This record gives sequence, C-alpha cells and structure tokens, in this order.
Amino acid sequence: MYETVQFIHSWWAYLVLLVLLITVVLSLVGLFSKKDYGATEFRLALFTLITSHIQLLIGIVLYFVSPYFQALGEVGMGGVMKDSTLRLYLVEHPLIMIISVILITVGYSKHKKKLTSHPKFKTLSIFYSLALIFVLSRIPWSAWF
Repeated sequence: MYETVQFIHSWWAYLVLLVLLITVVLSLVGLFSKKDYGATEFRLALFTLITSHIQLLIGIVLYFVSPYFQALGEVGMGGVMKDSTLRLYLVEHPLIMIISVILITVGYSKHKKKLTSHPKFKTLSIFYSLALIFVLSRIPWSAWF
C-alpha cells in the first residue's frame, strides 16, 4: 500500500506544482498588466485550491502508512530531530506543506471577497507566491530525481 500511495503522491505533486506555478505567473501578469480578472483566472485559482487539498489528503494517508512513521515509534521525537532524513519526512515537509495549503486556502478565500481585478490579482499573487516558495523549499528533491 505504501508504494502505491507514494507513487500517487509523487505524481500528483507534479500537477499541483504545475498548476500553482501557472496560477502565480498569470496572477502576476494580471497584476502588473492591469488586466481584467475573468472566469479563466477564477477557475485556475479554484483548480489550484482543489488539487492542493487532494494532495494534502494523499499526503496525510502517506504519512501514516510510511516506514518513516513507524521509525517515529522506534526512535522517538528526539531521534527524529537528530536524523535529517527523518526530520524532513516527519516534521519539515508535512508542516511546510500544510502551511502552503493554508496559504492557498486563505488567498483563495480573500480574493473572492475583492470587488475589482487589481485587488484580486494582488491577493492571489501574494498568497499563492508564498505557497509556491514554501512548497519549493521542502520538496524532497532527491526522491524526485
């Protein structure tokens, strides 16, 4: 089961990263070009929100079925914090990804309340860019390549 969930989590991450990157780029372009916010931007922001939440749910399942989680019971939290690999997979990656999903959720919610295009693009740009930076900072790159 672990290998299947890990495979899904890894490949879905490519989709999340791609959609998040596209959303950030288009929101920045819209912000600086004074473009009108339309249905395409709304749908893309919503799709980013949905894919990131699905990734979070897959990640939660993966967290509890992974051998790293079993190691937590064996070495304790002190042992996890001393081992950089365990710390990445059990503490840093999950925490930063949860924060990223929260940023995406808050950014999406706040942008819906704005009435004009410029504040919508600004809100999306700020929150989604921060989420992208956080995501990129804690992807286990060695496991991806």
